[in-house]
Amino acid sequence: MPPTTTASSGQQPGKSGRKKGRRARLIVLVLVLALVGGVAYGGYWSVSTVRASFPQTKGSIELQGLSGPVDVKRDSYGIPQIYASSDEDLFMAQGYVQAQDRFYEMDVRRHMTSGRLSEMFGKGQVEDDEFLRTLGWDRVAKKEYDTKLSASTKKYLQAYSKGVNAYLEGKSGEEISLEYAALGFVNDYKPAKWTPVDSVAWLKAMAWDLRGNMDDEIDRALMTSRLGPKQIADLYPEYPYSRNRTIVQEGQYNELTGTFEQDGSSQGNGLSGSGGSTSGSGTATGGTTGTSSSTGTGTAGSALQSQLSGLYDALGDLPTAVGVNGQGIGSNSWVVAGEHTITGHPLLANDPHLSASLPSVWYQMGLHCRTVSSKCQYDVTGYTFAGMPGVVIGHNGKIAWGMTNSGVDVTDLYLEKLSGDGYLYDGKTVPFTTREETIKVAGGASKKIVVRETNNGPLLSDRSSELVKVGKKATVDNAAPDRGDGYGVALRWTALDPGTTMDAVFAMDKASNWSEFRAAAALFDVPSQNLVYADATNIGYTLPGRIPIRAKGDDGSIPAPGWDPKYRWTGKYIPQDELPYEYNPERGYIVTANQAVVDQDKYPYTLTTDWGYGTRSQRITDLIEQKIKGGGKISTDDMRQMQLDNSSEIAKLLVPKLLKIDIGDKDVREAQELLEGWDYTQDADSAAAAYFNAVWRNILKLAFGNKLPKELRVKGQCLRVDPASTTGPADDTEKVRECGQRDADQAQPDGGDRWFEVVRNLMDDQNSDWWKTPKGVGDRPEATNRDELFKRAMIDARWELTAKLGKDIDTWSWGRLHRLFLKNQTLGTEGPGFVQYLLNRGPWKLSGGEATVNATGWNAAGGYGVVWVPSMRMVVNLGDLDKSKWINLTGASGHAYSAHYTDQTGKWAKGELLDWSFSDAAVDKGTKDSLVLKP
Repeated sequence: MPPTTTASSGQQPGKSGRKKGRRARLIVLVLVLALVGGVAYGGYWSVSTVRASFPQTKGSIELQGLSGPVDVKRDSYGIPQIYASSDEDLFMAQGYVQAQDRFYEMDVRRHMTSGRLSEMFGKGQVEDDEFLRTLGWDRVAKKEYDTKLSASTKKYLQAYSKGVNAYLEGKSGEEISLEYAALGFVNDYKPAKWTPVDSVAWLKAMAWDLRGNMDDEIDRALMTSRLGPKQIADLYPEYPYSRNRTIVQEGQYNELTGTFEQDGSSQGNGLSGSGGSTSGSGTATGGTTGTSSSTGTGTAGSALQSQLSGLYDALGDLPTAVGVNGQGIGSNSWVVAGEHTITGHPLLANDPHLSASLPSVWYQMGLHCRTVSSKCQYDVTGYTFAGMPGVVIGHNGKIAWGMTNSGVDVTDLYLEKLSGDGYLYDGKTVPFTTREETIKVAGGASKKIVVRETNNGPLLSDRSSELVKVGKKATVDNAAPDRGDGYGVALRWTALDPGTTMDAVFAMDKASNWSEFRAAAALFDVPSQNLVYADATNIGYTLPGRIPIRAKGDDGSIPAPGWDPKYRWTGKYIPQDELPYEYNPERGYIVTANQAVVDQDKYPYTLTTDWGYGTRSQRITDLIEQKIKGGGKISTDDMRQMQLDNSSEIAKLLVPKLLKIDIGDKDVREAQELLEGWDYTQDADSAAAAYFNAVWRNILKLAFGNKLPKELRVKGQCLRVDPASTTGPADDTEKVRECGQRDADQAQPDGGDRWFEVVRNLMDDQNSDWWKTPKGVGDRPEATNRDELFKRAMIDARWELTAKLGKDIDTWSWGRLHRLFLKNQTLGTEGPGFVQYLLNRGPWKLSGGEATVNATGWNAAGGYGVVWVPSMRMVVNLGDLDKSKWINLTGASGHAYSAHYTDQTGKWAKGELLDWSFSDAAVDKGTKDSLVLKP
């Protein structure tokens, strides 16, 4: 029976103001234009259809399946706090409320994770669906649900699904979301019921975008077509342990006990009796954490060129989940002990850096049992994903926690020798494991595909027309077997094995101390995350995750030969009590910002060879220590101000050198003068920041970008190159024109802190070949050393900004270049401008930049536009939880004309935070709308 209502909606429409658009959506967009513009039905569609899907937020609604009444209290930003008397009622209500606000987003997500986007958007999505079916996220999620998850977790997932389906029951598409009204014009699509597996599968999408070094693995192999081992090593420098501190500083691996211990003691480990989540155990066989050889085996390095460029294209075409497909993924999180805070209790900050999406990937809410008991165990608030029960990041009444991506290496690509009967392994032909998949296509015929798997995982190369030709043109050395039918590429990834991360979410939500939190974290197997912790008196850090122990000599940095048994994973994972952690360190704070977890000399296992390089983490550390050493105490607002730090570390290195360069051209000299006295702060209104970042972009392009193979350069940007040379661009006499092949926000050099480190290491070598570049167009001079290249970059930057911002430098500002556009995740990415106007929002002129604490990332190879952002910000005050602060990138609602579609974005852009109420009294004081869900 459908839900019945006894009051009308309390909402009113607000004011109007991924990656690639899919071909089939263009048809849909034209129909949306007709729909919303009222071409077919006059003004009716423009008002009635928009309002039809707005949620009811006042009065009462009857929901079959509840055991008692549930209160839903929303504040002035539409953020819901739910109050119930049983766990099942709590999570059922969560499903209902999230579906009210975000069901279309939830529906698109589950079609993505199950490889069924074609059912919604037509044949333009078939290739994506083929790739996603090959990965098999939903199949793994079903195995998790059937075999791995606890009975209580299943019960909560079922209750959540019941709530979602109670919302859907009896509603037409247009009553659910405006987008369904558009889809109804091109196919007879109707949303199916929600299932528990739909919720679990979203964790696979999260894991995919936080998967570690797979893109670096591809890039290193692609570089071998143009660069030698020494050059590649230059572009992947070692982590600067002596300059940028690791996360864990007061602990190390104890070889005698086989555990990781806090210095002097194992106190605080908190894993006793937890069991952990990893399978297997073993001694250290993987070598030390550090940088690997640049190219690895000749076989994998030389034979993967055509295959990997096609694979990268396939990866880049996938819809955005929670990041920029592995590029630029980062986050900041830190915690300060009470001895250093104004309140005398810990403060915890977190701001995950993810791609900008509309609506935001995060959904804010509180889940409260009226009385916490064995029947109703939760009293938690924070950020979760629409479509998933529980809270992922936040706090309960006792503890708070935050997450950053650890970056540990949990993926490996394998080059597989294929034949008609199977694949080669250990000198024998082994048959593929196969399955047939049927892809249904809206408005067209279904398509069947066969997914083949080796003992290293699914063959990704089957899903690309370029990769089907594997090995046809590949050059292999004597170590490779006979070519035969060619080579394929398989993926080994921990997330393709069933896990227990969903159990971890519920366990963390009700943990009340460090020991319980560590036990809960041990269940968080994929993706591996840095977890920071605080309670009223303690702070801590732990690294959970299913992290493979590789065979000796294999560090996972480059694709490996799948036919050789010594490169297979050992089947063992680092035991939880051997993973790094830290509890109440003497220094009184812990910082995680994607830097190396632990010093390579203190740990026997290889976690990854591709850490973030510690630029943000060290800046945060310096800001904390400046306050502490100055005798000050840190406040909640101090933590907020640290999150907004716009200081450019690469500018501090380069600007003194740039100011010494003699510039004759008066216009370029005028731009150079902007850097005089500049404090290296990248504020939105700063002309100096605009010019410096343009210079930095041009340094990278001249020194490195033009010398990279076409597979890494920006699509459409063409160079004349000497095909017989490994030095990159040629002079104007050469006749070979070569154009880049990669999307702008995925190309290299992206300008992140790896490139900071590359340039830093070359600064003292004035005559490095990297600084040499031929004469440019017009009167752009050639460069034969560092300062000549810097001069050329300053000239190029001046005229680039003249073209973009005008000749008058008084009108220049970083924010005019560095803008954020929020695009609706599906129907707002391409098509008629009027439709984009209806669904999309922006731009906002932003401060910050790449590898800055205020990490509004941009890709230097592609331009200055913002491609990833602090997707939310929070500061938890463990002395008084009601004085905690938070903000989301967009708003609570996914409805384009809801007042809460982007009502937090303006404040987010200014660096403001909202009050974050937790206690009953504080929530009641801030409540604007109250809804009762009745059995």
